[in-house]
Amino acid sequence: MILAGFAARGAAAHPAPESFADLAQTLLPAVVNVSSSTNAAPSGEAQDMPAFPPGSPFEQFFKDFMNKRHGDQGGGTDKDEGGGDDDGGDAPDTAPGKGHKSQSLGSGFIIDPSGIVVTNNHVIEGADEVTITLQDNTILKATVIGHDDRADLAVLKVNPEKPLPAVKWGNSDASRVGDWVLAIGNPFGLGGTVTAGIVSARGRDIQQGPYDDFIQTDAAINRGNSGGPLFNMEGDVIGINTAIFSPNGGSIGLGFSIPSGEARVVIDQLRKYGRARRGWLGVRIQPVSPDIAETLGLKGQDGALVAGVTKDGPAEKAHVQNGDVILSFNGTRLKEMRTLPRVVAETAIDSKVPLEIWRNGKDLTLDVTVAELPDDQKPANSADKPKKIAPLSQDLAALGLKIAPVSDELKQKYKLDDKVTGVVITEVTPDGLASDRGLKPGDLIVEVQQHSIASPTELLKAMADAARDGKKSVLLLVQNKDGLRWVPLPVKK
Repeated sequence: MILAGFAARGAAAHPAPESFADLAQTLLPAVVNVSSSTNAAPSGEAQDMPAFPPGSPFEQFFKDFMNKRHGDQGGGTDKDEGGGDDDGGDAPDTAPGKGHKSQSLGSGFIIDPSGIVVTNNHVIEGADEVTITLQDNTILKATVIGHDDRADLAVLKVNPEKPLPAVKWGNSDASRVGDWVLAIGNPFGLGGTVTAGIVSARGRDIQQGPYDDFIQTDAAINRGNSGGPLFNMEGDVIGINTAIFSPNGGSIGLGFSIPSGEARVVIDQLRKYGRARRGWLGVRIQPVSPDIAETLGLKGQDGALVAGVTKDGPAEKAHVQNGDVILSFNGTRLKEMRTLPRVVAETAIDSKVPLEIWRNGKDLTLDVTVAELPDDQKPANSADKPKKIAPLSQDLAALGLKIAPVSDELKQKYKLDDKVTGVVITEVTPDGLASDRGLKPGDLIVEVQQHSIASPTELLKAMADAARDGKKSVLLLVQNKDGLRWVPLPVKK
């Protein structure tokens, strides 16, 4: 009965294609080899090859060694482009007194017959010269018209003698786990290579950046495939192959592609402005843990907890506060915290959108006007003015920490801003409750249960009030050198 049930549900699925040959033949001419070269250090520095007599067996040995010096780096999540010359690039020029060119090979694809090529930023980053090679071995010099390291995307322009074959974007949101896909690229500098597989997973976060939302595929992707397209069975680009997870440098069926839905927005901006223009809200956020949800009276763990609001930023102007939980942005429900940076970034600058938040046990809706993400947001720090005043310490042994009021001595010791207020953590017991939650000496507790505090007495009173109200934990707003974050701490008598 179970087997029959599976058969019935599977009847609507598309059968495996008998061959990918017709599709590959159509798509291959639009996929290109991207070669970038960088002028490396001159002779006499550590990168140079030692001089050997012509014909010496050591000469070829060291050439091979230098060609592969950027090769297999072991396990981890790697950008899959060919590093150095190990993808078939020319050997470096090692004549005495000369420098040499370090060459990297990757992939790309044509999206406009006039000569617009898309690839990964890490394929061409820092390059002095970029060329593309077409399927018929025509070599064209390329110029970079825009690149973005956050999304790892770049747009190149070549000037062909005649219109080039181009591919079109597909809808990555419509692709499902289990759908067939084709990857075409330039693995190890071998030229146009086609591999097939399925969409293995959606929405992967591989810790490569704030906007991670990768498509995972088991289609073979190797070094040199970076920047190449991932196609659906209609021949539309639904992803840009960017990274692999591999313990040995080769494909083990864990490839990751930037979805076309995300890439198209950035690519269009790079073509228009030469840079990406992202929406900006101006908040620092963290996940909603079960302890935090219980403390705030939330039924689930959806949303993003605000742990800091940028002065004069869009969120502050919309009256967003520390301790608010952002539940939805412009109609998009936030099932995960990491969804917020992506949807904000994709929102049109200067547009006014609704922001649903949870505050003091109630749902509120605020209107926020999205601004453009600044290039740099470094906080300014005031100079310390050390004075010797002994702090009055309070021992919270049950929680595994000691606290003290802010003093000039503690400001000097922990390099705190001159204008800070709150309570300073002076000691943390190893393996205690505070240590388990990442608290450290020098951390500053500035709020308890979303109320500002200025002394250990106020902290103890807030904890006592929480215990009287039946709370299992209290929510501390903690500031350190990395910024603000909310920390739930169990209530103890």
